[in-house]
Amino acid sequence: MNISVNWVDGLLMVGKSDSGHTITMDGPPESGGENLGVRPMEILLLGVAGCTMIDVVTTLKKMRQDLSHLETKINAERATDHPKVFTDIHIQFVVKGKDLDPKKVDKAITLSAEKYCSASIMLGETATITHDFEVVE
Repeated sequence: MNISVNWVDGLLMVGKSDSGHTITMDGPPESGGENLGVRPMEILLLGVAGCTMIDVVTTLKKMRQDLSHLETKINAERATDHPKVFTDIHIQFVVKGKDLDPKKVDKAITLSAEKYCSASIMLGETATITHDFEVVE
């Protein structure tokens, strides 16, 4: 996997992925940025949410669950001193579908957390990661 990031001005940057997609990043105004893009640390959390979501969706489909919607919400805390790593990350899954089995939902989330989601497993080396879920019919 290869990516590139080009500095534009101030703290504004444009990243390009190996798959050809771009993302705009910027810092907060108090650090000299202009709030023109997502923060790099936010991208890490977005990556965790996306990674675990792919796992949960594919696992629930394999379990023949009638999934119609999945949302992941992440609340994270960072260390106050440099390096300001994530110390606590909580992932909440809101799962919607018809006749969903909560035991299968729990198993799909657990498999992602413990085996498949490389992003959360990697961040789990420095942060405590917890999760919960809500099934909505």
